Amino acid sequence: MNSTDFPRQFARTRRFSLGVPRQFALSPDGHRVLFVRTGSGTDPVGRLWQYEDGTERLLADPGLLIAGPAEAVPEEERLRRERAREHSVGVVSYAADAAARLVAFALSGALWAVRTEGGTPFSVPAAGPVVDPRPSPDGRHIAYVSRRSLHVVDLAGGDRQLARAEGPEISYGLAEYVAAESMHRTRGYWWAPDSRRLLVARVDTGPVERRYLSDPADPAKPPRTLAYPAAGTPNAEVTVHLLSLEGERVEVVWDHRAYEYLVDAGWDAHGPFLAVQSRDQRTVRTLAVDPATGATEVRHEQTDEAWVELVPGTPARTASGALVLPEDGDGTRYLTVGGRRVTPEGLHLRAVLGVEGERVLFTASEDPLETHVWRHEPGHGVHRLSRGPGRFTGVGRGGTVVLEGMTPRGAEVSLVRDAPEAGREPYQASGVIASLAEEPAVTPQPVHLTLGERKLRGALFLPSWHQEGAAKLPVLLDPYGGPAMQLVGRARSWFACVSQWFAEQGFAVLVVDGRGTPGRGPDWEKAVYGDQLTPALEDQVDGLRAAGARFGDLDLTRVAIRGWSFGGFLAAAAVLHRPDVFHAAVAGAPPTDQRLYDTHWKERYLGHPQERPENYERSSLTGQGHLLSRPLLLVHGLADDNVAAAHTLRFSAELLAAGKPHSVLPLPGATHSPADATVNEQLLFFQRDFLLKALGG
Repeated sequence: MNSTDFPRQFARTRRFSLGVPRQFALSPDGHRVLFVRTGSGTDPVGRLWQYEDGTERLLADPGLLIAGPAEAVPEEERLRRERAREHSVGVVSYAADAAARLVAFALSGALWAVRTEGGTPFSVPAAGPVVDPRPSPDGRHIAYVSRRSLHVVDLAGGDRQLARAEGPEISYGLAEYVAAESMHRTRGYWWAPDSRRLLVARVDTGPVERRYLSDPADPAKPPRTLAYPAAGTPNAEVTVHLLSLEGERVEVVWDHRAYEYLVDAGWDAHGPFLAVQSRDQRTVRTLAVDPATGATEVRHEQTDEAWVELVPGTPARTASGALVLPEDGDGTRYLTVGGRRVTPEGLHLRAVLGVEGERVLFTASEDPLETHVWRHEPGHGVHRLSRGPGRFTGVGRGGTVVLEGMTPRGAEVSLVRDAPEAGREPYQASGVIASLAEEPAVTPQPVHLTLGERKLRGALFLPSWHQEGAAKLPVLLDPYGGPAMQLVGRARSWFACVSQWFAEQGFAVLVVDGRGTPGRGPDWEKAVYGDQLTPALEDQVDGLRAAGARFGDLDLTRVAIRGWSFGGFLAAAAVLHRPDVFHAAVAGAPPTDQRLYDTHWKERYLGHPQERPENYERSSLTGQGHLLSRPLLLVHGLADDNVAAAHTLRFSAELLAAGKPHSVLPLPGATHSPADATVNEQLLFFQRDFLLKALGG
């Protein structure tokens, strides 16, 4: 297999995600690991597995189960499933009881369960199409959402509807759009440890504006309706309720007007708790909930002049009740336990993975090119568990930690356990869970760079056949460049594989992570507050010039840029505002008008559009179409529910009205991340040919 085979391989492996084990859960003693993995690097069907003592055992194979007919599900859940199917079908998610003995999952709307000690999966009668089934901690019940109502089924027999949706705009137990897209919260209900009650979110999308997503390629097909809160418009109204299995109901009380966002929630041994956030996102409060009355008490308040960054896994509590929270200060995002910073300066917290006893498992970066799994334990300090270069995450329980990493060799999963005796290392390797992902047809060979005065982190990909000094190479910038995502790292990500493929086509490909990207501390992330365009574009220009000064084979008279989503926005902005530097661009799914993006994500960086309209003007491409003087290809999925196709269509109309030639490639039926194999394969060739023609070679 060679580089000419890469586009097809990239597409049929779904960006090399198939065959990679994921979604790990551990038994209380740490000896059994549950996970999902497809059958091979090209098989899209997810299966449920258990790993124990070095042996894998198949728990559930959808091909051997008789699934019920597919039925309509709420729009929020349909979107969640659609995103999951970007990686696989079949078993895409599951939940287990506290002992990891009972596992529940949905398959084509039907409820299934399996006992991990043996036996085959069994169908569980349900009231309708099942969404997000979760066993009770004691394993006697399974809660699920059906037709926007919350149900609990007793495995001994009997189904109870605990909360009935009062109308088509109401749902119980599901996360609303902005929670799932922008807050890391994909859940809408949480079991109490005693398995007798649940903490449940009620969502009313009545105030939210509707969008209608149609398929122009199928004019007879009715449009889908999506409740989408664009910046400056009303959000869904979210309340929280305590429900008992006997039907008792208590509403949780807090100041909804001041704190309209439900960031997260949970129920541990100390009781239920919430994290709520103000609309301007400058304040986050952690609330303790009285399970009897629903009254709340503020346990912590975090504020920031720009925005409070939401760290996945927080808030949490240790066994003693100490709050586990992030804290920004001195240029570092610290981990705090009980109000005390427990991580050193320069180690930037990325996520809290779990709390067991007084131990806290978390990810953090001291080098922007890597993310590692760390553990804090009172009396023992902070230890790094992952070894070698890469970007790691994980899960821990019962003295075992599953380390899930993307390394220079690709996806790797290993297990470590507490060492039986005190020694130099507090833990020891205890196993490996195999990845069945295919080896890419191209091997990324990045040259990692530190560029310019701001010490921008970059990666330069050159053709494997190129000899230094033999010829000048056209340059292709390949950034994302925006919040929540880094492309530059010591890992064989699919992004790096694509960059190397473009290099094999004759480009010198440069990837730069500029201001606003994560992993370099809060000051770096918040340098884009109020202006998401100028700093991001400046850093791409500075990185390019610094790389050109160091590598004489880069032809700075032939420079193109490509990107998707924020990267697509950045690519289009580059040819509009800096045609002296950039000579062609491919912009995929670009958010050209920031007012059309969702409330929580966009107001975080730009404020409320009615209060800070100038921030939206300077960060949008609309109104700037008359500046275009370079070749520009706009690509957009017409079923994109994240960045609506209206962004590209309206901007194209503006360019046409200004007499500016450009190209538009519509993708019928494609969402924000196109899943069709043919589309993903041919899209790489289409971009390559456009860029080579635009650069004259």
